[in-house]
Amino acid sequence: MAASEEASRSFAGLSDVSISEDIPVEGDISVPVGPSRRDDEFSTLDEPVKDTIMRDLRAVGNKFIHVLYPKRNSALLRDWDLWGPLLLCVTLALLLQGGAADHEDQGGPQFAEVFVIVWFGSMIITLNTKLLGGTISIFQSLCVLGYCIMPLTVAMVVCRIVLLFSSEGVITFAVQLAVVVASFGWSTFASTAFLADSQPPNRKALVVYPVFLFYFVIAWMILTYLLQQVFSKRTQP
Repeated sequence: MAASEEASRSFAGLSDVSISEDIPVEGDISVPVGPSRRDDEFSTLDEPVKDTIMRDLRAVGNKFIHVLYPKRNSALLRDWDLWGPLLLCVTLALLLQGGAADHEDQGGPQFAEVFVIVWFGSMIITLNTKLLGGTISIFQSLCVLGYCIMPLTVAMVVCRIVLLFSSEGVITFAVQLAVVVASFGWSTFASTAFLADSQPPNRKALVVYPVFLFYFVIAWMILTYLLQQVFSKRTQP
């Protein structure tokens, strides 16, 4: 009973405590009247379909420009997409499929071979980079390697055009070989420039070697079918 009376007298004394108006009170207890900032942020759900498609096309075009003028840039790693690699792989596969269509003994597995090589090569390069201490995902690797196939795809188109307007087999293949070798070097250089930020600084040679093999396999596949086309055309009556 005595304890309760003492406690009541202690709390009663708090009523006499006053805060001077000269003492500043820190903090902000005002309630914002305007809408939340999150509501003001742009949402793609409210964007027209045409604007979405045009924005994606501009992004793909910018990545193609990066491949044309390769330099150390993390744009392909940061804003990765698979539209460009899909377009390039389909184009290259169709060109190789059309090249093998003239041969009756070939069932045309080249279309599937391109996709298998790109996916399997991307997985191997990603695994190799991670084991060496690099930071890259499978989709980032697929994006960079897929976009950097563009020089080899362009070389395949040029070689097909040269094949249409040339009748001398050896000279034609020599021109095609020079174009494919140049595009192979271009693809390798561009991909290593884009992957530079994800590679460990003291093990770059071990990271570049699988990339070199990846594009070498694709270039060798292109040269093989071009060689068949050139000499099959030469043997025709």
